[in-house]
Amino acid sequence: MPYQGLPVTVRDRRPSVAGAPLWCDAHEYGLTGDGVTNDQPALAALVDRLGDGYAADGRARVIYCPPGIYSIRDAGTVWRSGVSLIGAGSAATRFLLSNEGNRSDPTPLAFWTTLQHGADRDRHIADCTFADFEIDGSGVAMAEYNYLAKGLGLQYVVRGVFRNLYIHHTAASGLGCDFRQDGIIDGVVVVGCGRLDNGEEMGGAGIGIGIGGWGTVERLTIANCTALGNGTNGIFLELQKDYWPPPRGYRIVGCHSQGNRFGISDWGADGLIVTGCTMTGNLEAGFDVSANGTSGVAGRGGLLTDCVIDGNVRDGISMGNTPGPYTVRGNRVSGNGAYGYHEHNLGRGYQDPAMDVVIESNEFWGNGLDGIRLDRPMTDTVLLNNRIRNNGRQCAGACAGGETVRYSDKALVDRSANWPSDGHRGKVLRVGERVAVVAANTASELTLAPVRPDAYSAWSGDTPLPGTAYELPAAPGTRAGITINAAFDSATIRGNRVWDNHDPSTQTHGLWITERGSCVACRVEDNDLAGNAESATRLDTPPVGGRWDRNHGDQDWD
Repeated sequence: MPYQGLPVTVRDRRPSVAGAPLWCDAHEYGLTGDGVTNDQPALAALVDRLGDGYAADGRARVIYCPPGIYSIRDAGTVWRSGVSLIGAGSAATRFLLSNEGNRSDPTPLAFWTTLQHGADRDRHIADCTFADFEIDGSGVAMAEYNYLAKGLGLQYVVRGVFRNLYIHHTAASGLGCDFRQDGIIDGVVVVGCGRLDNGEEMGGAGIGIGIGGWGTVERLTIANCTALGNGTNGIFLELQKDYWPPPRGYRIVGCHSQGNRFGISDWGADGLIVTGCTMTGNLEAGFDVSANGTSGVAGRGGLLTDCVIDGNVRDGISMGNTPGPYTVRGNRVSGNGAYGYHEHNLGRGYQDPAMDVVIESNEFWGNGLDGIRLDRPMTDTVLLNNRIRNNGRQCAGACAGGETVRYSDKALVDRSANWPSDGHRGKVLRVGERVAVVAANTASELTLAPVRPDAYSAWSGDTPLPGTAYELPAAPGTRAGITINAAFDSATIRGNRVWDNHDPSTQTHGLWITERGSCVACRVEDNDLAGNAESATRLDTPPVGGRWDRNHGDQDWD
C-alpha cells in the first residue's frame, strides 16, 4: 500500500523525460565556447529542449557552461521555466553579446517579456537560476536606444535566482528583471551598462526592476551587489503603471552604488527597505525618491537606514514628490556637492504636502550647501537627534580667469588661483558655450565630474584649449544646517545639534526660515544651534503657533 501521507502526484518524483537530462554540459549539446562560433542557436535549442522536459515532469534542469567565451550573436534566447544557466565563474565563463549581422536586433542573452512573448501572471517563468558567469554587452550597437538591449531581460519571474554575475557595457540595463516573486539577486556586479542611453531615457540602469505586475506584494531581496558607472540608476525600482498599487516586499541590503547618474532609486515602491548600502560619486543623487519613472509615481513608506551617502556630485538624498511617509535614520550623509537632504518638487507626480517624513539620528556634514533643505510643503515631519555640522562648503565667491589656465578631460588648473578647499564643489563651470560640474577643488585645481556616467570627459563639448577664459558663479550667501523654504506645518524639530567647528566656518546658520518658508504649529525644542558662522537662527518668516523653547544659541533661549 502506498504511503498515505503523500499525494499521488508528487511532481518532483517523476522520472525525467528522455532526452531532457536534469544536468548537462553545454559542450555536449552544441555550444563551443571558442569565442568564434555563434553559440546562440545551440543555446536556444537546448533551452527549448530542457524547458519541454520541465513542462512535462516538473523537474528543473541545469545547463553548465565550462570556462570559455560563448559568442551570442544577432538574436536573444527566449527563456523557459525550469532552466538554469550556470558557469564556472565570471572570469571563466563569458557570454559575449554582439549584433553585427543584424543591427536591428537588441540581442540580450536571455529574455521573456510581455510585449514580445505574452508574459503575465499566468504565463510566468519559474525555477530559474543564473549564476557564476559574465555577460559582456560591448558588441551590441544600434542606431537608437532600445530598452531590450539588456544583458538579461525577464518579466514575471517566480523563484528566480541571480547570483555571482558580472554584467558590463550593455546598451540598455544590465540586469532587467521585472515583476518578481520569491526571488533574490545576490553578488551581482554591473558596470557601464546603459551606454546607449542619452541621459533622457529612464532605462539604462545597472539593475532595473519594474514593479507592480503582481499586485500589492512582490517579494525580492537585492543583496551584496555593486553598480558602477551605469547610465541612469545603479539600482532602481520603478512602478510600471500609474493605476497599479505600489507594491510592498522589496529590500536592498549591503549594496554599493558608485558613479551612476543616480545611486539607488525608489520610483514607486511601498515600504522599500534600503539598509547598509554605500552610495558615492553619483552624478545626480546618492539616494533618490521621485516620480521620475514611467508611471509618474514616487515611492512611499520606505526606510533608508545605516547607509553611507558620500561625495555625490549634487544631492546626497533627493526626495521628490513622495506623498510620504518615509523614514531616514542613522545614515552618514557627507561631502555631497549640493544638499545633504533635499525635499523638492520635480514638477510631476504627487503635488500635495509630504506627510509623516522622519529624519532621525543622521550625520550630515561637509555638504556643499545646506545640510537639510526643504523646498516643498511638508506636514507632521519629524527632525530628531541629527548632528548637522560643517556644511555650506560651497563658499567661494565668483571668479574668472584664462591666461594662466590649462584644461584636461576632467580637470582645470589655474596657477594664479588660491581657492578655498572644495569652495567651488557642485558649481557649474562655464568656458564659452561649454559647461562642466565641479566635483572637488584644491587651491588651484578643479576636479570635474564626467559629463555622463562612465564617460571619459567632463565637458559638454570639446576640451578647451589652454588659456581659454572661464567663469565660476558666486556661492549662495546663506547656507544653513536646516533650511525651511516652503510651508512646514505641525512639525517637530527636537534634539538636533547644528554647528560648524571649522576655521573658517562655512555653515552660516543653524536654522533658517526663508521668506518663502513658514513654520506653523511646529514644536522646535531642545536643539543646540550655537556655533555657526553668523548666528543660530535666521527667521525671515517668524514662526506661528506651536512651541519654540530651550534652543541653545538662539536669542530667544531662556
